Amino acid sequence: MSMATSHYGRFSRYLHWGMAALLAWQFATTGARVLAADSALDEFLWSTHRSMGALLLLLVVIRVLWALVDRANRPPAVSRAATLGHLALYALMVIVPSLALLRQFGSGRAFSPFGIPLMSGFEGESIEWMTAAGSLFHGVLGWTLLALIVGHIGMVLWHRRAGDQDVLGRMVVRRPVGGSPSG
Repeated sequence: MSMATSHYGRFSRYLHWGMAALLAWQFATTGARVLAADSALDEFLWSTHRSMGALLLLLVVIRVLWALVDRANRPPAVSRAATLGHLALYALMVIVPSLALLRQFGSGRAFSPFGIPLMSGFEGESIEWMTAAGSLFHGVLGWTLLALIVGHIGMVLWHRRAGDQDVLGRMVVRRPVGGSPSG
């Protein structure tokens, strides 16, 4: 198998690990919100949650588009279950922040992540079905996403321990013997 098909390329790896770090941040902000409500830690972390969620949505859209463009250079799926698991991860990475944006829009409040005006807000009553849908599903699907991420990590470790597939090696920088990183 060539380097192009046995490992993910540099851009794919940057997107994967960058999004992994941002998702960890998002779950840390939510964890602080749940476990340390009204603390200084909660106030600091929670103030970043919406902006980072918008960034994650942008990155997942870029990641999906890149996966489609670069599909000939990606390693093959390990199994049908892996394909379905990845599709579920991608779907939730789009749906969860989209629900938050729906709720935000429906609330009528302005939203400017990183100072970039995304929603100007509006006067009057909120749009109940938008706020209700976001409130009802954003959290539960967010925790479902976390469960899938934990399962994803577990399967990576299981494959590594079983020795049948080094799926982690496909997403890390390759270091040739005596050389610098490639990819």
